[in-house]
Amino acid sequence: MTTIAEQVNDIKAAAASGLPPEVVAVFASDQAVLAAAGVAAGAVAVGDRLSPFALSDANGQTVTLDEITADGPSVIVFYRGGWCPYCNLTLRTYETELLPQLSAYSARLVAISPETPDASLSTQEKNELAYTVLSDTGNRLADTLGITFDPSGEGLTAQRALGVDIRTTRADGGTRLPMPTVLLVDRDHTVRFVDIHPDYTGRTEVSDIINALQTL
Repeated sequence: MTTIAEQVNDIKAAAASGLPPEVVAVFASDQAVLAAAGVAAGAVAVGDRLSPFALSDANGQTVTLDEITADGPSVIVFYRGGWCPYCNLTLRTYETELLPQLSAYSARLVAISPETPDASLSTQEKNELAYTVLSDTGNRLADTLGITFDPSGEGLTAQRALGVDIRTTRADGGTRLPMPTVLLVDRDHTVRFVDIHPDYTGRTEVSDIINALQTL
């Protein structure tokens, strides 16, 4: 089984050889700065209890925290957007390798980004995702969890040079993003596992999520 980290390294290698060197340098610098800054003090931690929330799914229907934890624990995945290649490979990997294992734990999988429901639907269809994809408009939920960051101006400019303007799939027109994060939340809304990646190329492996579920 190919790990997510191995797939990420393949994307990085392809980018290093296929993108303009100045763009590669900007992205590498951003990743290093974010990794050095780390996770903010006060970010969501094991033992915290999530406050109730309600978000729109890809079809515009409201989904609440109560609903996603009604039958068991929920694996909640925060991703940057459908324009992010690291997010897409992770979402696909969770579809093929994580989702089939969740029924054994009566667990549900949901993915959350700051993009609009329409953009979420495109991501869901493009990656053939059977699980729920939710829109966190303005990063309101992610902000309360302390997992957001502001991309550098240089990074945003480099993205636009490649034809990617992350504001276009956002209802708020903003650029603030969630760090790639996985939470395991039980039926009482208590956080039982947290994995936050300040470097946006980092992702939580399927095996780590399954190990966390096995401890419940």
